[in-house]
Amino acid sequence: MIRLPPSKPRTINQRLGLDDDRSWVVVSEGDQFVWPGHDLRKTRNTDQYEYGFLPPRFFNDVLTAFRAWQKAQKVKLTTRS
Repeated sequence: MIRLPPSKPRTINQRLGLDDDRSWVVVSEGDQFVWPGHDLRKTRNTDQYEYGFLPPRFFNDVLTAFRAWQKAQKVKLTTRS
């Protein structure tokens, strides 16, 4: 689990539609599913899907932490339909 960066948690929370309470990202768990799923639609006039947004630097921190857990074979994966 990693915490949102202390310098910008409010900005990231607001961008994600979260309240100002503390937030965490659990990097020791993940979901496996078909992307894109039935619940996502392409954005208007594009051929892209968008579902939330994390600033690139923060996303890379999350991805790096997840991959470390995965490399240590400690990630719990759940299959979703």
